[in-house]
Amino acid sequence: MSHIISQQNIQFCVKPGGTLTGEVRVPGDKSISHRSIMLGSLAEGVTEITGFLEGEDSLATLAAFRAMGVDIEGPNNGRVVVQGVGLHGLRAPDDALALGNSGTSMRLLAGLLAGQSFDVSLVGDASLSSRPMRRVTEPLAKMGALIEATDAGTAPLHIKGGQVLRGIDYEMPVASAQVKSCLLLAGLYAQGKTCVTESAPSRDHTERMLISFNYPLEIGRHSVCVQGGANLSANAIEVPSDISSAAFFLVAASIAPNSELLLQKVGINPTRDGVITILRQMGADITVENKCQFGGEPVADLRVKSACLRGIKIPVAQVPLAIDEFPVIFIAAACASGQTELTNARELRVKESDRIQVMAEGLQALGIEAQPTPDGMVIRGGQMSGGRVHSHGDHRIAMAFAVAALRSSESITIDDCANVNTSFPGFLELSRKIGLKIALHGLDG
Repeated sequence: MSHIISQQNIQFCVKPGGTLTGEVRVPGDKSISHRSIMLGSLAEGVTEITGFLEGEDSLATLAAFRAMGVDIEGPNNGRVVVQGVGLHGLRAPDDALALGNSGTSMRLLAGLLAGQSFDVSLVGDASLSSRPMRRVTEPLAKMGALIEATDAGTAPLHIKGGQVLRGIDYEMPVASAQVKSCLLLAGLYAQGKTCVTESAPSRDHTERMLISFNYPLEIGRHSVCVQGGANLSANAIEVPSDISSAAFFLVAASIAPNSELLLQKVGINPTRDGVITILRQMGADITVENKCQFGGEPVADLRVKSACLRGIKIPVAQVPLAIDEFPVIFIAAACASGQTELTNARELRVKESDRIQVMAEGLQALGIEAQPTPDGMVIRGGQMSGGRVHSHGDHRIAMAFAVAALRSSESITIDDCANVNTSFPGFLELSRKIGLKIALHGLDG
């Protein structure tokens, strides 16, 4: 127990000011890393992955498939080799699959495992066990899955094997790549066709990777359909750098004076590039260079220079395209002139933390006018003071407030930062290298 307490007491202490320069390669994309293990495991043949994110979330997915009998070599400097077992080659694990803090792992695996022949349980940490799972268990039940959750609709999830799944037409109430991907993965095992329709675009990594594994899809303007019963063919995957991780440095170099960074080989999937669009509308100086493709995913270098940011009303259409980047976008808003208003982002309240409330409280503690609303926030830019904020164990909030110190008048101390390793191992070292004055206190002294 004492070890857990000390983990929670890990703090970032960031001194104010700084100028950022250099070239940076942030770790691999978390969403693509998860899916590369899942589809590689279900494919016929050997899938070699490079650029795999060695963070706790994606490692939880890797461990889950090892526990189900898949031979996986690595990771070794981002290289992973997966010996695919085919769609029906997974074996029952000896114990419940422990998925830590990873909502992506739990929601996608719920779909993938609903059509297996064996029973399996999915468990998570305290944060994951509080996150809503009915958004996947209810449509899966319509397909014929038997999944038991808590009375509150949360993990642990107990999935009954041996069920016959049937394809459904499902109209999603809220755009969500995790729900869409869950149902498409279940659809691989279903009789007939499974179609998912969404009112706004959500990230499409699952669809792109299914196509790269030669699985037939029907893609319409607002829908995607999968027919059960085909096979996946193994494929080499190069994982681009994660735009969600790059976002911290896009904002950092924008708000720190006399800064210029080149972020290399970043995934710029059009269902994920909202942070670039929003920051540019705020006046950020971001250029896209050296465009190419990694296995169906668009990739580019991003050059960002200091700029005077201004507050905006964030376009509703951009919200699902930047849903994971809002903690650091809120920091950009705090450093901008005028008012920034976000609406239509209620999803932020059910992430690793209630990101609307937690970010508002942190900004207020630093002297910024930040008014939370049921589905967003209103922020008036101003001078940030120093102080102490609590990340509530949320990796993106911890990193966002580290970036904020570039424009604060005094040092910022951020509590409960152990979970940064879920998505961005090496964040401290990389941040220091380019000019952030950040130190670690707690477990490691």
